[in-house]
Amino acid sequence: MAELNFVPGDYVRLRLAKKEVEGTILESAEPGIYLLKMKSGYNVGIPRENVLAGRALKKYSEEKKEFEIKQKKGLKNIGLIVTGGTIASKSDPKTGGVAPLTEIGEFARFYPELFEMVNVKKIEVPFMIASESMSSEHWIKIAEIAEKMLNDNEIEGVIITHGTDFLHYTSAALSFFLRNLNKPVVLTYSQRSIDRGSSDANLNLQCAARMALSDCAEVMLVGHATINDDFCYAMPGTKVRKLHSSRRDAFKVVNAEPIAKVTPEKVEFLREHKTRNKGKVELDASFSDKVALVKFYPGQDPDILDYYALKYKGLVIEATGLGHVAANDSKNSWIPKLKKHIRDGLVVCAAPQTIYGRLDPWVYSNGREILDAGVIYLEDMLSETALVKLGWVLGHHGWKGKAKEKMLENVAGELNERLGHDFL
Repeated sequence: MAELNFVPGDYVRLRLAKKEVEGTILESAEPGIYLLKMKSGYNVGIPRENVLAGRALKKYSEEKKEFEIKQKKGLKNIGLIVTGGTIASKSDPKTGGVAPLTEIGEFARFYPELFEMVNVKKIEVPFMIASESMSSEHWIKIAEIAEKMLNDNEIEGVIITHGTDFLHYTSAALSFFLRNLNKPVVLTYSQRSIDRGSSDANLNLQCAARMALSDCAEVMLVGHATINDDFCYAMPGTKVRKLHSSRRDAFKVVNAEPIAKVTPEKVEFLREHKTRNKGKVELDASFSDKVALVKFYPGQDPDILDYYALKYKGLVIEATGLGHVAANDSKNSWIPKLKKHIRDGLVVCAAPQTIYGRLDPWVYSNGREILDAGVIYLEDMLSETALVKLGWVLGHHGWKGKAKEKMLENVAGELNERLGHDFL
């Protein structure tokens, strides 16, 4: 066995009995194993006793290189809000995992194409966390920064980089929080970090920049439209959902159409959209966290409603496709509990767990009973959007008694009144 003084992060070549292998040494929990990240991206464990010789082709260094962000004449200005996620991450050569970029200079070094397309006039990094760790406080913070950028006459639009898993909650929140929108607000992301050959980050960011310069004054997501690096879709912030855990085209528009087809060079609009204007954006970020999302399943005990009624002001139930829960013909009927708690002030809404399609309480008698109990049927609204909207509605004390009216008001394109077979 060769005695080799490698440290995690070193790029090495190891000679085995029948072949040589190259890769990056990773931290290993087993002292007798060299854990190697291969060029393919896979990790391989090699017993040290099998290594006949080896040498470091490149030693690991944590030295940071300064990168100056320059403003270029002739380019339009945007604002950039960096919040974390894979798009603001890189592979950690010591662990083989993904770690956040530590400074804006790194961001600029990894994405030079963005800085060739636009001048980033203002950059804010309010936090660097994974999207599953966000709360309404983070949504409000993003909205506050975006409002200031949007009301800056020198900024054409705003890009927000974000983690993917709960991005559609943030896009829904910004759609409600930013009233009288005057410029594009573009959220973008990546499924794979920039230092991977299959990364979707660069195309997403370039297309986001192109959309931020467009005349579309809406909150939208911009990301891969297919698994290939050909073009992106601009997708409405209240009608989009992550539908795949790892594909580059993970986000899809639900019960609506994409706003536009986007490449780094041009925008091709696919439907009507709100256009940019000279108005002033108003921040309306009142929000109540006393809301919950509950998925109904067969045999579910209606006593769960007692728990939520004690702690929450509002509830979104993911019901069946047409909007059913167990009703009077079931021993676990939800009707008595729903009537009681709604009468006592709990706001209960229904959204479909089928994702596509619209609720309809008039097809079966169960639906009529649930409607009569006081449940608000949210038509084709996505359940995640419904949760965010309910928190926003209940956060406005002046809207007390108007929850049904406000939930059924089409504030930010969350309801599609013309839903047809095209969206199945």
